[in-house]
Amino acid sequence: MTAPLLQVRGLCKAYGALIVTDAVDLDVAHGEIHALIGPNGAGKTTFIALVAGEVAPDRGRILLGGADVTRHAVHRRAQAGLARSFQVTSVLPAFSAVENVALAVQAAARRSFRLLPAPGSDRVRRAHAVELLAQVGLAAKADVPAGVLSHGEKRALELAMALAGKPRLLLLDEPMAGAGPEEGRAMVELISAARAQCGILLVEHDMEAVFKLADRVSVLVAGRLLASGPPDAVRADPAVQAAYLGEAAT
Repeated sequence: MTAPLLQVRGLCKAYGALIVTDAVDLDVAHGEIHALIGPNGAGKTTFIALVAGEVAPDRGRILLGGADVTRHAVHRRAQAGLARSFQVTSVLPAFSAVENVALAVQAAARRSFRLLPAPGSDRVRRAHAVELLAQVGLAAKADVPAGVLSHGEKRALELAMALAGKPRLLLLDEPMAGAGPEEGRAMVELISAARAQCGILLVEHDMEAVFKLADRVSVLVAGRLLASGPPDAVRADPAVQAAYLGEAAT
């Protein structure tokens, strides 16, 4: 059997007496969308930060592609094939959409130690950036300043930027946040298409999107995993309904 792309084992993090991640085990398979859900304050964003390398765990292990990256810095995890997006949009508003993606392409090349620019590299980067924009439906907005794009378009732009490094694992932290119904549906389609390129760990409050997208769902409550499994099984779990989903699960 193929080993999971991401393996998290016994991950723990506390701030003084407050335990925010309590012995969590979680896997993401190649090409899988694994959704992590839970009430506000459950520790989901901290868990994503631990996997991304932005926060150091107190105990536990994180393996990416079978390699132990528990003590690796953010840039080393990026070199190993990990990318993430954030709850708040992080595009450069004064730069065009294509310039934002071209910068992400350039950063990915530097992480891969291709430090010396090849002749025509600017044209190559732009061409790659345009391809990525087309992939997320923004080809027509290539030269539009990112700051004037709609919220949904900025989210799509961030996805293109995250995919610029050809990641093996993509961490998405509430990509539907602030999206209207039409923007949400568009983002669901983009995330579904991205699974062909990488495994995805998705943190999201939009339960309709979660149950459309996820192959597996894990429920985090007070830093501990309450349940994990196929979406229908998790939706029907009485403990999950009581702790989080409530009437929305029925």
